[in-house]
Amino acid sequence: MTFQFHKMHGAGNDFVLIDLRRETFVPGPETTRALADRHRGVGCDQVLLLHEADDPAHLLRYSIWNADGTPAGQCGNGARCVALYIARNGEYPGRPYTLESPAGVVAVRHCDDGDFELDLGVPDFHPERVPVLLPEDGGRYRLDSPWGPLVFGAAWLGNPHALLLRDSLDDEDIPSMGAWLGRQAAFPEGVNAGFAALQSRRAIDLRVVERGAGETLACGSGACAAVAILRRLGHVDERVEVFLPGGRLVIKWPGNTAPLSMKGPAQHVFRGIMNE
Repeated sequence: MTFQFHKMHGAGNDFVLIDLRRETFVPGPETTRALADRHRGVGCDQVLLLHEADDPAHLLRYSIWNADGTPAGQCGNGARCVALYIARNGEYPGRPYTLESPAGVVAVRHCDDGDFELDLGVPDFHPERVPVLLPEDGGRYRLDSPWGPLVFGAAWLGNPHALLLRDSLDDEDIPSMGAWLGRQAAFPEGVNAGFAALQSRRAIDLRVVERGAGETLACGSGACAAVAILRRLGHVDERVEVFLPGGRLVIKWPGNTAPLSMKGPAQHVFRGIMNE
């Protein structure tokens, strides 16, 4: 059996997108791992699968699978790629619309400059929601590690996120540190580990080691979680530019129970046919 796929990326975070509304098979974990393999497959951080919406009020539904075959709850960069696919496929209704994601409804706006802006919901800082099994002290957690005590904030934004504030992001231990965090019993569902350095109250640098994918060039939900955590701790303003290895995102969060928005690019790389 053959199927069509699209290779896309958002700020370097890359995806294989398959529109299952037009295909006759359902990829499983083994197919996902084969697609994501950068040597024997297409190569990607995540696989995006498009489905008919459960509620006709929304344009479509998408699911997300990590490179290791495990499901993900949210992917901001991936959602922008879905928006780009919608535009290229002639489905853009000419107005803001909504999509169904594993973490809930995502509102999408097509911007005049070619970027896409998404509302990704309200960040949840409750330890049981992240989840994180550590005592909280003023929005911070502490965990002893091979690199010494690690102090971090945590939030849920479709995925569990931890954020460590660093003076510099040049540390070669960041990939190992992030992977180690994701394996700890303190995070029963794993965690996306972010490492941020402040440029100012309106700009940060960020690296993210994602559960199920490793360090990626960009993590949309990780950028959102980083800004939410830093804003909660009083380090940044409402609008923050986030500079990741693969590009720039703009995150806005007024705080409290307001939804958080993310604006950034998406690119279509190529279309192909693959045997299942």
